[in-house]
Parts: sequence; C-alpha cells; structure tokens
Amino acid sequence: SCTNTRIEDCYIISGDDCIAVKSGWDEYGISFGMPTKHLVIRRLTCISPYSAAIALGSEMSGGIEDVRAEDITAYQTESGVRIKTAVGRGAFVKNIYVKGMNLHTMKWVFWMTGNYKAHADSHYDPHALPEITGINYRDIVPENVSMAGRLEGISGDPFTGICISNATISMAA
Repeated sequence: SCTNTRIEDCYIISGDDCIAVKSGWDEYGISFGMPTKHLVIRRLTCISPYSAAIALGSEMSGGIEDVRAEDITAYQTESGVRIKTAVGRGAFVKNIYVKGMNLHTMKWVFWMTGNYKAHADSHYDPHALPEITGINYRDIVPENVSMAGRLEGISGDPFTGICISNATISMAA
C-alpha cells in the first residue's frame, strides 16, 4: 500500500520474488482499501531461481495501479513479471506498463494466474473478484526460455486489455 514510490538502480538476489508489489490480503485488504499506486521500477538487475523478477500480488486486495517498470534485466528467474490473484481477492491490478526487459534463462516470460488459492483464513468473500486490465509489455527480449507464457484467468471474470508487443523470445532446446 505505497504511493509515489521509486525503486531504481538495484541489484537483487532472492529466493523469492525480487520485487513483490502488494496491498493487503483478502477481506483485510479490501476493508482497508489502500492501493499501491504510482510505482516506478527502473534499472533493476535480479536473480531469483524460484520466483519472479517482479510480482504483482498475490496480496493485492487493496488494489495495484499505475506501475511502470523499465530497463529490467533478470537471470535465472522463474518469470519476468508475474500477476498473482484469485477469487476472494477483489480489487484490481490495472495500468501496468513494462518496457525493456532482458531476461536470461527462465521458465515463463509472461505469467498471469487467477488461480493463486492461498488465503489468510476462511472468511474471504468468494464473490470478491479482481479486475485485471490495462497490462502492457513491450520490448521484451528473453533467451533460454522453457515456455513463452502461462495465462490463467478466472472463469466469469476475464482479464482484459492485455497487450504484448515487440517480444523476441528464444526458447530453450
């Protein structure tokens, strides 16, 4: 739940997501209602063999909006930018703009899941559906990739406005 934040010129080695953008979990994040917004991530270099260079969620129930990531280099990550949400999260991930990613040795370049089922407790609202819209990735150059993408939405709650442009992906043997 941060506003007007910059993360620049960082080198991160992590056993989890290098940058994890969050805003509250299930009904607690919904009731607090404070999104993470106006986040800029620039000139990030990271290594994360088991997770993402940048993760949006899964605790995103206060909302995530207006994230700009540029000049990202990642080595041996599971994914580039990963969006994690599920039924019960509510809120939104919207207006995400990623430009200029150089990715080396990874499982998925593009990974979005609406099936991230971990919940804080059993009190979450099964009718709280997230809005995922306005996702833009451009100028992406990954190499040694196992799978180009894994895009899993939510039945009855489509992810919309997703644009992937100028991606040149070299697959692993």
